[in-house]
Amino acid sequence: MRYLFGLMLLLGVQVSLAQSAFDRDWRFRLGDDSLASRPDYKDAGWRKLDLPHDWSIAGDFSPTHPATTQGGALPAGIGWYRKTFRLPATDKDVRVEFDGIYRDSEVWINGHYLGKRPNGYVSFAYDITPYTKAGVNVLAVKVDNSRQPNSRWYSGSGIYRHVRLVMKPKVAFAHQSIFIRGNAAGEMYITGALHNHTAKAARITVLHKLYDASGRLVQQAAVTPLQLNAGDTGVTFAADMSVDRLHLWSIEDPYRYRVVSEIRQGSAVLDSVVTFTGIRSFYFDENRGFFLNNVSTKIKGVCLHHDLGALGAAVNIRAIERQLEILKAMGCNAIRTAHNPPAPELLELCDRMGFLVMVEAFDMWRKKKNKFDYYADFDAWHRQDLIDMVKRDRNHPSVFMWSIGNEIREQFDSSGIRLTRELVSIVKAVDSTRPVICALSEWNPEKNFIWKSGALDLVALNYHHEVYEDFHKHYPGQVFLGSEQMSAFATRGHYDMPADSSYFWPAKSPQKIVEKGNPDYTVSAYDQVSAYWGSTHEATWKLIRKHAFLSGLFVWSGFDFLGEPIPYPWPARSSYYGIVDLAGFPKDAYYMYQSEWTSKPMLHLFPHWNWQPGQVVDVWAYYNQADEVELFLNGRSLGVQRKGADDLHVAWKVPFAPGALKAVSKRNGKVVLEKTIYTAGTPARIILTPDRAKLKARVRDLSFVTATVVDAAGHLVPDADNRLQFTIEGPGSIAGTDNGYQADTVSLKNTARKCWKGMALAIVQTGDRKGVIRLKATSPGLPAASLTLTSGE
Repeated sequence: MRYLFGLMLLLGVQVSLAQSAFDRDWRFRLGDDSLASRPDYKDAGWRKLDLPHDWSIAGDFSPTHPATTQGGALPAGIGWYRKTFRLPATDKDVRVEFDGIYRDSEVWINGHYLGKRPNGYVSFAYDITPYTKAGVNVLAVKVDNSRQPNSRWYSGSGIYRHVRLVMKPKVAFAHQSIFIRGNAAGEMYITGALHNHTAKAARITVLHKLYDASGRLVQQAAVTPLQLNAGDTGVTFAADMSVDRLHLWSIEDPYRYRVVSEIRQGSAVLDSVVTFTGIRSFYFDENRGFFLNNVSTKIKGVCLHHDLGALGAAVNIRAIERQLEILKAMGCNAIRTAHNPPAPELLELCDRMGFLVMVEAFDMWRKKKNKFDYYADFDAWHRQDLIDMVKRDRNHPSVFMWSIGNEIREQFDSSGIRLTRELVSIVKAVDSTRPVICALSEWNPEKNFIWKSGALDLVALNYHHEVYEDFHKHYPGQVFLGSEQMSAFATRGHYDMPADSSYFWPAKSPQKIVEKGNPDYTVSAYDQVSAYWGSTHEATWKLIRKHAFLSGLFVWSGFDFLGEPIPYPWPARSSYYGIVDLAGFPKDAYYMYQSEWTSKPMLHLFPHWNWQPGQVVDVWAYYNQADEVELFLNGRSLGVQRKGADDLHVAWKVPFAPGALKAVSKRNGKVVLEKTIYTAGTPARIILTPDRAKLKARVRDLSFVTATVVDAAGHLVPDADNRLQFTIEGPGSIAGTDNGYQADTVSLKNTARKCWKGMALAIVQTGDRKGVIRLKATSPGLPAASLTLTSGE
């Protein structure tokens, strides 16, 4: 059976890549004050800042914080924001839009209470037209993140996403109402809604114009003139057009069109909405897997939490883009927004960069996972939150499915049947073009009441790779999707031997548990350790790649994230699951995926080559586009290894001798690539390497600068733990520092950072001025290192 979804053209919401003017010049105070909602409140002594803002990330790590280490061991509390702004005399409607506030936000305009939104991840808007005036206006926002613990991961605190003040004509498109569907033949169907907030009837025409990527007008369609009565709201319209010679949106070629939708009255344009579009089709086949634009495509995805490492939860477009660039280079083609609606900037970037996205709504329904989580608000808010999520994101070409929940506890009793049917019906009423799934941790269909509802489009399983080969026996005629897999642990640069034995930690049974870890809170970076509910990276991927009916997977997780520091207690404060560490430095498993998920020749050899004389070292290599790898130690061949049909790496056991360890991959006897690792001496200097040297002013642009401690010959010193002090001159600032070590309890805003395994990170952020930025790194006993960056247009 073929499960057809998404044979359509989709409208991608245009997201500004810079701060809006309304993000700037807010006043903030940590702590509660019941009078702060009043417009005449004196806030001159409050801190002045720009949004987005996360106050928790600036705090110190502590095991006593109510969020617990599961929530990142950082402070939360209550905070107030105030924005004073001027409006001209106008007859337009005024709306304030929040992309996300964590959490329990309440908003006032000029002392008038607008409302409350408990959900910390959903975007929402308020019409403030009746309460604004010409001249000075005051917006006040209370953010209450004091009820802790309320999350299983780091949430951040505050207005951590963008805010906009939008002025619209009285006759306009209803907010987020435009929806475009179509087919591969280029037939487009456009629906939406209009309102007339004037006291007079208006006769209007709706015109849609489609432009290609070069700006050429491709097609246009007009709606028969409509009569809007005074005070009309929700007046619907429909239009269609036909597009010749479609250029499809795909992972490899994320081509987008531009749509201009206008409300016209005669020759006058009353309202206009500019968006981007991407045209693509996809379907699932129960036996052959996933097809994008009729091309068989394995879903090679990762799960991502929303924090941005040292930047916390505060949205930064460059930080998100960097994460996606790192994942793209690994061969990743899909993102699961675990376990909440994402920032709109993530979807805009995925549209542009060519990623598929599963957008997820909830981590719990009525049954809680934390004492103060969303369960208490679910009954009152789930309908509105779900509608707002789907309406906001349904027009992104990258979004190819909706998830209504993750490991929901209603799986295990009959309440899951009714709730699943209700949630799916809410989604389908707003968008029937995509499959709806729920990430199921109970694999047995007889025991899973969410699956028994019959409402889900696909079987999306979390873990339980042991049943994948027998999937059709358990779910005859159904489509498989791996919604969350692996939960493998690693600390970058640390290696426990022997590496050819894998184990669970924590374990389900005493026979498999590792009761004591390492005294430095590390986990081996060989692919040998996972939680009992998961597997090593290789174990599950071998199954997924083997069978066409296994349409793909989402690895837990793409990056380490703040919170959930399993398997260690404090002082561990961030996860060990990531393929990439919290600083953005790849772990060795990254290269296993790169060898499997990309076609560009690659060769990765590890571990480092600083050991005790005579110690037997497990040496691994990941490679592709080659038949074999030969290993040399100081010029002497240690033999050739070839991957068998079920192998993902090759390995040698090598008695250590200092010098050069070299791997050479060959195809048909010809050298493809060489990789050499050298025994390093003592630390001699610091090398600063930016990911970008030319930055833009006024947009919170970032350069992620890697600091590497090397010996006199320039080789990374793998055990270097030098403390680096970063200083900066010019129109920039140090937005954070990190080293990727999960148990480093120094504040991520500290400008001093010890290296971990010879590496550290400094994040440089531009300010409002253009000019030259100079970053300097110093460490006792080492010469200072400096780097010049430019901040311009």
